[in-house]
Amino acid sequence: MDMTVPKEVMIPSSIFRDRSVSVLEAIVEYLKGRDMTYHEIAILLNRDDRTIWTVYSRTKKKRGMKNG
Repeated sequence: MDMTVPKEVMIPSSIFRDRSVSVLEAIVEYLKGRDMTYHEIAILLNRDDRTIWTVYSRTKKKRGMKNG
C-alpha cells in the first residue's frame, strides 16, 4: 500500500492553549481532526501506531468523549 504522508504539516499554535492536554495529545487530536489515520500520524511524528492510538484515546477520555 503506497501511502503519501506530507513531509510538513502546519500546526496552529492556538491548539496549545488548552493546558488540560499534553503537547503530543494536542497535536494528535489536531491531526485526527484533519482526517489523518493513526498510521499517517505515526509516520509524521516518528512514533509507533499504537502510541498514537493510546495518546488519542487518552485525549478523548480527558475531553469526556465516547470511544468510537
